[in-house]
Amino acid sequence: MFITRRKLLKASSAAGLTLAAGGLAAPVIAQGAKIRLGYVSPQSGPLAGFAESDAFNIEAFLASEAGQNFEVIVKDSQSNPNRAAEVAQELIVDDEINMMIVASTPETTNPVATTCEAEGMPCLSTKAPWQPWFIGQQGDPTNPDSWQPFNYAYHYFWGLEDVIGVFTNMWNQLDTNNVVGGLFPNDADGNAWGDPNVGVAPGFAAAGYQTIDPGRYQNLTDDFSAQINAFKSGGAEIVTGVVIPPDFTTFWNQARQQGFAPKAVTVAKALLFPQSVEALGEAGHNLSSEVWWSPSHPFTSSLTGQSAAELATAFSESTGRPWTQPIGFIHSLFEIAADVMSRAADPTDPDGVAEAIAATDLNTMVGHIAWNGQGVPPFAAKNVSKTPLVGGQWRMKDGGGFDLVIVDNQTAPDIPTGGTMEPLA
Repeated sequence: MFITRRKLLKASSAAGLTLAAGGLAAPVIAQGAKIRLGYVSPQSGPLAGFAESDAFNIEAFLASEAGQNFEVIVKDSQSNPNRAAEVAQELIVDDEINMMIVASTPETTNPVATTCEAEGMPCLSTKAPWQPWFIGQQGDPTNPDSWQPFNYAYHYFWGLEDVIGVFTNMWNQLDTNNVVGGLFPNDADGNAWGDPNVGVAPGFAAAGYQTIDPGRYQNLTDDFSAQINAFKSGGAEIVTGVVIPPDFTTFWNQARQQGFAPKAVTVAKALLFPQSVEALGEAGHNLSSEVWWSPSHPFTSSLTGQSAAELATAFSESTGRPWTQPIGFIHSLFEIAADVMSRAADPTDPDGVAEAIAATDLNTMVGHIAWNGQGVPPFAAKNVSKTPLVGGQWRMKDGGGFDLVIVDNQTAPDIPTGGTMEPLA
């Protein structure tokens, strides 16, 4: 595989940040050379909130005992799928990495995983629902009979079936007419969530909720009047969707200006981060979203022994910023990478590293990770490991800022709640 890659035309060089740890070097590679991890994430652009904890997590990993044996080469996807594929190629061809790790929405994970699969590079990804990740990379996403498993790409996160359960469980706590307006953009996430056959609408319908889908819109649009009018005319008392942060700010401001006042707004992606909610001021109170990780999650790190609460506290003490959901998942990427390479007979052998990924059986900061097919349809069982999901609601604090309160845990009872769902004022 390495000979094949070196024969390829090299892509034009792009700036990358190389972080290496000093100190001990284990004899995992000849002459003590470090294992080279490539890491791609959206550090700039509209998805940058997903990468807020990257520097903190990488520095902590390299300072850990296991991290002494690694070098991490970081590339920014700039929230652009084409750029994500370009930097993945650079990491494989120019930097000659031993393993790829990638995170944060299908716009980042999919082009990187697809590039790795084509190049025979072991790839570990997270922070994208598994359906947009797996199905979105198939040659014909509309034909299940044609779908094929991957040899080098492995993913762990929750799926649309989990978000359907979490969202409807939260809405069931409120008195509504069960009519839901959907905001689905024309991107990998939006097309997966909005698919009339395998998206969220059929699951909502099974739970007694009707979905109004006014069609796809382009990311970074400046006018949501068509969607707002469709929701108003359809009597929607709930709004959901999978929206990038700047678009949700535009939508919510215009909805309020146009007199649209739903009882619940439960939106994925845009409402994950405290800074996105704080930008809305009082209009952020009681907005809700999925919660994939929090300080109250009952998990500990296989690298450091830290609890979720201790990791969140360490982030806030280091950065002066509130905890954010990606902290736990980015930490877990390095947990799994370290575990995989400790079991791989030869870290420079792509096939052996891929086999080590497939054999993972590890308790991590985000729960137990094993590609054993549990809870996953047979077609994706080889490549997908599921993680738990609960629901949360943002509450304004008396002294300013917001707390994300877990209000429903029926899908993961081990994760404690801190309150119940409240309607929007």
